[in-house]
Parts: sequence; structure tokens; C-alpha cells
Amino acid sequence: MTVARFRSVVIDCPDPLALAQFYAAIVGGTPSVGEVDWVVLETPGVPRLAFQRAAGFTPPEWPRADRNSQQFHIDLDAGSTWEEIDAAERKVLALGARLLHAEDKEDFRVYADPAGHPFCLCRIEHA
Repeated sequence: MTVARFRSVVIDCPDPLALAQFYAAIVGGTPSVGEVDWVVLETPGVPRLAFQRAAGFTPPEWPRADRNSQQFHIDLDAGSTWEEIDAAERKVLALGARLLHAEDKEDFRVYADPAGHPFCLCRIEHA
């Protein structure tokens, strides 16, 4: 028997609605504003993301482990071909992401969302 059911991944940020809208543009869904400092993004088939305002928020520094490390990151399946990855990259950059890391031999690229949290666009071989 499980102890609990998965509810949300909660992300600290300076502007919950703006960050929820950024991720909604990538994975779908509509942000739901419960309070000014709390926004939830629910998308069918995707874990629920919640965004909460954090006073004095300092973005993580990737890939630094000595201070303000990433603490977590989100992996997103962006397709199985490099053309799909390239198209997804153009879209996330246009939405305000920053490229942090890309290697030709790796099946992922690392970006920072507008609040500075790292996330990856991954090339996944689909069966």
C-alpha cells in the first residue's frame, strides 16, 4: 500500500502566472490562478505543476553545485528526431528560454526557463 498519491511539483519563482504561462505554451493546459501568489497548471497526462511566489527568489545556477544548485529540473520529451528537437528549441527560445548546454552526442539540450530553472528538451526514441 502506498503512503500517499502524487499531487504536484511546486516551483518557486518571482512571477507565478508568467512562469505558468511559459510552461503552458510548451506542454499545454491553462494556468489556474487560485491566489495571487499561487498558480496551478494542469494538463491531462502530465504531472500537475504549481508555481508559488518566493520573496527574494534567486535563480539556480547551472551546473554549479557549490552554491544555488539547480535542485531539480524538468525533462520534456520533444520528439524522436533532431528536426523535432530543433523545432522545439526555436519555440522555447522564442518563449523566453535560454540555452545552457548542448552537445552533438547527447540526446538532450538544457535550457533555463524565464525564472532561471533548468529544463531539458530530450530526444526520445519512441517504440
